[in-house]
Amino acid sequence: MTINNQRPATSDQNTIPWSRPLPVDREVARILDSALAGDDITVDEAVTLFGAHGPSLTATIQTADELRRRTVGDNVTYVINRNINFTNVCIKHCGFCAFSRDHREEEGYFLPMEEVIRRTREAYDLGAREVCVQAGLPPKMDGYYYVDLTKAIKREMPDMHIHGFSPEEVLYGSIRAKCSIEEYLRALKDAGVGSLPGTSAEILDQEIRDKISVGRITKDQWIEVVTTAHRVGIRTTSTIMYGHVETPRHVAAHIGLLRDIQKETGGFTEFVPLSFIASESPMYSKKLVEGLRAGATGAEVIKMYAVSRIMLNNWIPNLQASWVKEGPKLAQMALDAGCNDFMGTLINESISTSAGAIYGQRMAPREMRALIREMGRIPAERNTLYDIKRQFGIEPDDHYDPLDLADGSDERFGSYIKLTQDANFKFAEQYQRAESVVG
Repeated sequence: MTINNQRPATSDQNTIPWSRPLPVDREVARILDSALAGDDITVDEAVTLFGAHGPSLTATIQTADELRRRTVGDNVTYVINRNINFTNVCIKHCGFCAFSRDHREEEGYFLPMEEVIRRTREAYDLGAREVCVQAGLPPKMDGYYYVDLTKAIKREMPDMHIHGFSPEEVLYGSIRAKCSIEEYLRALKDAGVGSLPGTSAEILDQEIRDKISVGRITKDQWIEVVTTAHRVGIRTTSTIMYGHVETPRHVAAHIGLLRDIQKETGGFTEFVPLSFIASESPMYSKKLVEGLRAGATGAEVIKMYAVSRIMLNNWIPNLQASWVKEGPKLAQMALDAGCNDFMGTLINESISTSAGAIYGQRMAPREMRALIREMGRIPAERNTLYDIKRQFGIEPDDHYDPLDLADGSDERFGSYIKLTQDANFKFAEQYQRAESVVG
């Protein structure tokens, strides 16, 4: 596949438009040809691709799709999992976060360990073999609470993969436990944590971080946590949050940094672009940040996926489309822009939902397979580390997972709004109880 950068001949009314070669910017064509030849493109070249439009953007998307096909084939994977955000109370006040609450607020909640275990067991019975455990940073937390929570889950369900605790949480736990990051990660690993979500990355540029999340984990601390996790044998995902105040250069540099880390450690399982959900975020609703955008446009979303595939293809083969952030329709289109993974069922998604995402808190496996097939791709169920558990054909199947047959109403699984209003899980009472149990 070579990118044609020649302008078409004189227009002919009898010629079908798509049968003529389209004009692609010469520099874009050179960069794409280099990527197709197997080269890593530079950060500067990625910035050029982020500026592509018209035929040049089309060529960029097609190149990403071709690289995806060569590297991972036509499978589109998904995982049956559940998110458990056990508290929304947090000592940090990040401008983009609509999920967190101060410990004095009425809407603050804290799930006791037995409720976390109940939700994990329910997910297991519905076919999930992964729980993603993340939460706010509650004040004065016992440093080893994350370790004890992990042990409690694994005692009840040893086969459940715990994808738990962001770099921000690992840092907080190590500070509260008065130990090094490496010591804390080893304790989590010994307790049963299988992998870490690579969230709290946002944009790995300290100037941007200081605008949108003052006091949050620094760029250097984030790098230290993930590289240390990789060194002690814990795989992590990698992410970016975009569509706020960053520039294409910030984005390209962020992806380039992740690529450099992967070259060194090989510890990332996937890359997950997460577009900023603005509507309920404090920095948008209260106009706290100058020059803040209301999230990424559709074109920016597709560019993000395409350029990410081109930059990372040689190093991080798995690129995840977020149906929660973008909705099922745009996530489908991302499958033609370099993506090979359709995220997970989630069952309870609270963080994006609280920020104003409107696409639901869960998706059944059968629905995912239908969306994947509509794009001419082959659905496959995976585990957290991308081992294929089941591969399905291109034609519709008669298979139903337990989650397909489950009552998916909020009465069963709950919702974020109901959780913040549930008198049984109010923060003050439940957190004091949790502290006494851990102590």
